[in-house]
Amino acid sequence: MTYSLGVASPYAIGIGDFNNDNRIDVVVSNNGTHNVALLVGYGNGTFASPKMYSTGSSSSISIVIGDLNSDNRSDIAFINNDTSTIGIMLGYDEFFPIQMTYATGTSPYSVAVGDLNHDTRLDIVVANRGSNTVGVLLGYGNGSFADQMTYSTDSWPLSVAVGDFNNDNHLDIVVANYYGNNVSILLGYGDGFFENQTTFSTDSGPQAVAVGDFNSDTHLDIVVANADGNTVSVLLGYGDGSFANQTTYATGKWPGSIALGDFNNDAQLDIVVDNYGDNAISVLFGYGNGFFANQTKYSTGSSPIALAVGDFNNDNQL
Repeated sequence: MTYSLGVASPYAIGIGDFNNDNRIDVVVSNNGTHNVALLVGYGNGTFASPKMYSTGSSSSISIVIGDLNSDNRSDIAFINNDTSTIGIMLGYDEFFPIQMTYATGTSPYSVAVGDLNHDTRLDIVVANRGSNTVGVLLGYGNGSFADQMTYSTDSWPLSVAVGDFNNDNHLDIVVANYYGNNVSILLGYGDGFFENQTTFSTDSGPQAVAVGDFNSDTHLDIVVANADGNTVSVLLGYGDGSFANQTTYATGKWPGSIALGDFNNDAQLDIVVDNYGDNAISVLFGYGNGFFANQTKYSTGSSPIALAVGDFNNDNQL
């Protein structure tokens, strides 16, 4: 099923419950029209017509959902690439006030959230493509954030995620570096500060990264969508902040976004990527031992550029 946004260049997608009805809603950033769209879910796989919220003069290209002001409601953080800022919209029963903005590095491209300093408040991590850094903005728990602290990455960081890669109960950062053909790991100290990067090789043009335990050893692993290599790379974690050499699997053309979930109800994580160049998604079913089946492809609309996973019709299936 498709839903028209009536606007140009939708770019990123996120899911959350924005009206506290226990049904998944969808939010989309629209790069071409300086707004975000909220589609409220009915819980049966269908959605209401989109409501638009302005991002001012900024074009949003990445989006993440979390409770940023500790009111038990879903809020939005999104990247404004052309103004080098992060926009924050605090949610209140399907309504988002005018955004607050915070400075980032040059040409930010991706954003993630997590509690990086153990104060029970969500913090923000942003990949700054133009300045080859990641920025960390610590949250005050009221929807506002401290100025960013930056850490060096390799060339052109395009995607960021967080996870505990060395089993010390502190969140760490992983960044996919498009021109570096690698990922950067920055281990966290638990106080909002991080070690310098360590890099691990990927295939050509890594554009998106996700984190999960693919071999049931309680250590987090990494999967990367390689836009130029037309592959995904799986890097199994040793639990000490280091990773095995990549194993690659073929995808469609120009995989640019990635998500994880159990799509066949076998209690093992599977991988899904969108293929911008051939109008399809690829699903790679996991065996639970760190290996994956060859891709199964499904057609989409034209030029898929982002994806998200959830149970939209309450049948307990993703």
